[in-house]
Amino acid sequence: MAADEIAVIGGIDTHTDTHQAAVINTVGRHLATEPFPTSPVGYQQLLDWLRSHGEVLAVGVEGTGAYGAELARFLSANGITVVEVDRPDRKARRDNGKSDPVDAYAAATAVLSGRAKGTPKSRNGIAEAIRALRVVRSSAIKARTQTINQIRTLIVTAPAEVREQFRGLPTVELIDHLARSRPAGDLADPACAVRTALRRLARRYRALSQEIADTDAELKPLVTRAAPQLVALPGVGPETAGQLLITAGDNPERLRSEASFAHLCAAAPIPASSGRTNRHRLNRGGDRQANRALHTIVIVRMRHDRRTQEYVARRTAEGMSKKDIIRCLKRFVAREVYKHLPHSNITAAQLQQAA
Repeated sequence: MAADEIAVIGGIDTHTDTHQAAVINTVGRHLATEPFPTSPVGYQQLLDWLRSHGEVLAVGVEGTGAYGAELARFLSANGITVVEVDRPDRKARRDNGKSDPVDAYAAATAVLSGRAKGTPKSRNGIAEAIRALRVVRSSAIKARTQTINQIRTLIVTAPAEVREQFRGLPTVELIDHLARSRPAGDLADPACAVRTALRRLARRYRALSQEIADTDAELKPLVTRAAPQLVALPGVGPETAGQLLITAGDNPERLRSEASFAHLCAAAPIPASSGRTNRHRLNRGGDRQANRALHTIVIVRMRHDRRTQEYVARRTAEGMSKKDIIRCLKRFVAREVYKHLPHSNITAAQLQQAA
């Protein structure tokens, strides 16, 4: 049989400098494996190599959200069906060993068997732009929290004349006072050294706050532009909407239903029944950042949305715990959010079904 008449499936184990590719036929026979550099030229060589073995039905790529992100974009742009492949579990690694060719073949086999069938995020639109900016915001918030904790710790352990001067001050006043201070004296004196350190930390805190404010100013119009209906929902702001857009990606149609979106956000109920007890529990998996966004929306609604407050009161009267009420509300919010995501290839009938 000629090579161009053979249907093949590819598998790729991604790394920083090289991607290990493997190809199998439709009955699982290993045909070849080859490493390729992680560059535009290398991506084209990899694609040509795959096509040289026959008609490429699909390619399983491990790490589409990290080392394989650009490769997945390149293959999709060239008409190749890309399937997201999870790392093999520990039992499979113990049974089959661990090497780049083994992992590449495992990726191809996972596609052939149907074990891997997820569509990766396209990462080529506004949601990816929001993600990049939120990385900066998240790290700045973390650094600012560390900075104020360091300031408070230094004050606690500072000499008495420094400690008493700043004890009990609110954060805003404390930062303003420290940033404007002009410590003088010998740095060998602990009191002078502490004042100098506090001044520098306060200025760092201010710089980080400005960085967060600048990023927020850039993110708000982007999020509103991407999903104006989502931002308009009760309890949903640019911060939570941005995270939910990132979780769904630039191609939310890859999520086949609102139930799959809820599962991705760790808002799908998990059965926890035993004997005479019939109940569900909170999901501990999924995207924890998306779950946190849903949790924030629920808490805001419990405080300010009359419809949610009435629901909480009714379920509480029925004997449901607060944790279970929040779980139910997260599921409701996930369903509502899914309907307002910027779907591009989803029909009105599918959205009506989700409602």
